[in-house]
Amino acid sequence: MDDFDIKLLQVVQFDNLLQPREISNRACLPAAAGARRRKRRRSAEIIRKDVSSLNERVVGCPQTVIVEVTAKNGKLDLLDGLKRRFLNCPQVQQCYHVTGEADFILIINTRDMDEYASLTRQLFFKKGNVKSFRTCVIMEKVKSAGPIAL
Repeated sequence: MDDFDIKLLQVVQFDNLLQPREISNRACLPAAAGARRRKRRRSAEIIRKDVSSLNERVVGCPQTVIVEVTAKNGKLDLLDGLKRRFLNCPQVQQCYHVTGEADFILIINTRDMDEYASLTRQLFFKKGNVKSFRTCVIMEKVKSAGPIAL
């Protein structure tokens, strides 16, 4: 990647709905060159997808929690089962397999704490291989889903 690619990626991280000509212009590229570079970056999976960021409060899911999950058993097949469980849960917005005391960090959005409490029973108690979990309730989002510093 050269400086033009970096500038192009910085532009689309902030607003990928700009017209292609404007994206290229902000990256100091001719429109056709900018389009070719974006296509190559998508093919190389540098640009993974184009999504819209929703306002959790407006769509009715204002409760965000961060959860540290510790597995009972670290066998790979059992950890893979936990990963699948978290992947298949729509309330789990992000899931990270991590080092340290916990095995996973989850970012979860729910309508309210009642929904979260019900979800903990499904994710952590009923289906097994969870030794413990610790919840941090988000009081205020200061920064979320910021661009990657290039």
